[in-house]
Amino acid sequence: MSRRTVRFGIIGCGLMGREFASAVARWCHLLDTDAIPEIYAVCDANPQATEWFSQNFTLGQITADYRELLANPEVEAVYCAVPHNLHEKLYIEIIQAGKHLLAEKPFGIDLAACQNILAEVNRHPELLVRCSSEFPFFPGVQRIVKMIQEGAFGKIIEVRSGFLHSSDLDPNKPINWKRRIATCGEYGCMGDLGMHVLHVPARVGWKPKNVRALLSKVVDQRPDGKGGMAPCETWDNAILACETENGFPMVLEAKRISPGDMNSWFVRIVGTENSAEFSTKNPKSIRTMPYKSGVPQAWHVEDIGYRVPYKTITGDIFEFGFSDSLLQMWAAFLDELVHREGMKGDFRCATPQEALVSHQLFTAALASQKASSTVMVDG
Repeated sequence: MSRRTVRFGIIGCGLMGREFASAVARWCHLLDTDAIPEIYAVCDANPQATEWFSQNFTLGQITADYRELLANPEVEAVYCAVPHNLHEKLYIEIIQAGKHLLAEKPFGIDLAACQNILAEVNRHPELLVRCSSEFPFFPGVQRIVKMIQEGAFGKIIEVRSGFLHSSDLDPNKPINWKRRIATCGEYGCMGDLGMHVLHVPARVGWKPKNVRALLSKVVDQRPDGKGGMAPCETWDNAILACETENGFPMVLEAKRISPGDMNSWFVRIVGTENSAEFSTKNPKSIRTMPYKSGVPQAWHVEDIGYRVPYKTITGDIFEFGFSDSLLQMWAAFLDELVHREGMKGDFRCATPQEALVSHQLFTAALASQKASSTVMVDG
């Protein structure tokens, strides 16, 4: 089988840049893929951030100027992981340079930025542009998505989805860019976590019609790293109670301070004929409750194991984890980049249009919080 090599540039060499590079290093884990990513160029304003890459990869380019990376004809695609205030400028310039792009959420610091990026995407249909969101690639979530597509739930009664952290519970944790409106945006935790929460609902067409938002700032100030304290300007936690255009309620949670939760992503769907839920707290299991009149209502637990869209050397009996979800997401991106509508898998990465749905919701949520009332979602 002949395989095509796609040379990538990475702009932003922090945690997620290293996670992508690690997924590339694991590419031999995948079976029957006809596209191979290569880390060719890296860029970060901090030269120390690129050292890990030079120690672990043979690179064609290391630079502190992203323009030099974009001007490199050897780079075909870019992964960009930078603070939210840089999304609009960098994403647009990446697209204008003729590079495919996997971008980090929230895909712009606010709604206007997202709309400007999307306008540039639409001007370049020859390029593949997607937004990073890996949790729907867990096998349990893939099963639930298929259940939705097959109409297995009957009439939907309600939907809940969330992404919960707890590390910010420590008030001594130093402040960072995610606590500042200038770099993170007014969305706060919604911009940081919300695309993960909304990915599945947006994919299956469950769009919020209105929202009553409950936003909270739990920690008011944090150490500034210079011996003093700095104010925390952004929202720590968000609960968004929505009515969907489909006519059922949907509650979304994005929380940086949820005691006891460590990167906990979940989805729960309750219907008249079936219910299902999945959480990364129990990554190899899915709970379902099929219902028929006269039959006892009881939850069933199934260990779903390692059943993935893109087959790997790992057997079905083993447990799936975060790094596996990243590998599957990147396999989907490369699959679509090479094959487009003829891609082998049936679940794409998050699209710019789905990112726009999240911005429309988060903008309405800010207005809802300010007015202490339910607000219609524009779009």
